Amino acid sequence: MSSAKPSSETAPTVTKQKDAPIAQGEAGQVREATVCMLTSVHSATDVRIYEKEARSLSVAGYRVLIVAPHEKNDSREDVQIIAVRPQGSRLRRMTQGVWDVYRKAVEIDAEVYHFHDPELIPVGLLLRLHGKHVIYDVHEDVPRDILSKYWVWDPLRRSLGVAAEFAEALGARSFDGICAATPAIARRFPSPKTEVIRNYPRLDIQANLGAIPYGQRAAICLYVGVVGVGRGAKEMIDSIALVPEHVNARLVLAGSYDPPGLEVEFHARPGWSRVDSVGWVSRSGVVELLGRAKVGLAILHPTACFVESLPVKMFEYMAAGIPLVVSDFPLWRRIVGDVGCGLLVDPLNPVDIARAIGWIFTHPQEAEEMGKRGAAAVRSTYNWEQESEKLLKFYRGLTNGCRTSSL
Repeated sequence: MSSAKPSSETAPTVTKQKDAPIAQGEAGQVREATVCMLTSVHSATDVRIYEKEARSLSVAGYRVLIVAPHEKNDSREDVQIIAVRPQGSRLRRMTQGVWDVYRKAVEIDAEVYHFHDPELIPVGLLLRLHGKHVIYDVHEDVPRDILSKYWVWDPLRRSLGVAAEFAEALGARSFDGICAATPAIARRFPSPKTEVIRNYPRLDIQANLGAIPYGQRAAICLYVGVVGVGRGAKEMIDSIALVPEHVNARLVLAGSYDPPGLEVEFHARPGWSRVDSVGWVSRSGVVELLGRAKVGLAILHPTACFVESLPVKMFEYMAAGIPLVVSDFPLWRRIVGDVGCGLLVDPLNPVDIARAIGWIFTHPQEAEEMGKRGAAAVRSTYNWEQESEKLLKFYRGLTNGCRTSSL
């Protein structure tokens, strides 16, 4: 376990603007440029897609639609949701689901298409043939991520990873722009058309008026996100069993299990009696949990797809003023160590993790100061408001024919 210095600024305000580029309509009329977000994998209200990118573009004056699996067509915060039927299996999603997204995309006839899933690369290529601007938003290092997919037959993983890398390289030559969630992902794409748009939290996550004062909170460790072996689920459960009983520590797991049957396996682990597994929760539910937790966990395994990742959960913990216990990766060490907002641990060592959790709970004043430093760092640096400015600049360059990049 190693300890991981401070800054603060006032959060910027966001106001509705009408400065989006305009597009030529019929009979010489002009209209706002239309942006169509596409996903066959994510929810229509996915945080990155809807709450961050789509709403930022809408506030800037773009007409924004999202084609996504959803129960019905909808409209939220000036963003239209165009529903496609959710598919019951991964194979149907990657075949019928992709085709449904493409058909809806063609019907919309937008100026810009911004897609979020590697399985939609063929859709992006077809839309380029229609003369459309196309942006590929790369959330993960797909070729490396495939190597850890439990549902891919092990002998095929490396070959599929190579195929995915080829498909992305082919697409990158044709697409107008690439939005990469991390610098590590961006390095795999042509720099003149690539922009890093990090998945940092929106500052309004801190406006949690119902949060319990830190000193009055119970000894709750919080993990938000997919609950899986590679994401440290076993180590978190085993470590909570090692925290001294007099601390009365509990672990809250807020997220879906991957694979779904994994939870049953965990029932036999010694720490399970101290676990509250609450399943998937809404955004308001996440905010409520952040307002009760005393430490945020991100114990990801040191795999190729995680060591240079920037998980949004880590920055949401910081934004909410919660000290961190996270994997000791070089990139995370620079962030957490420079800010002084948490403790770094060996993610494969439950004893090390338990020691860090115990230290947080038995040093409440120091822990609260860690949380304050993390919140200040989000206000000044690690926030979506700054990333959204880069997104809008990227879009202006794309639609005005003079792409810019701040890489």
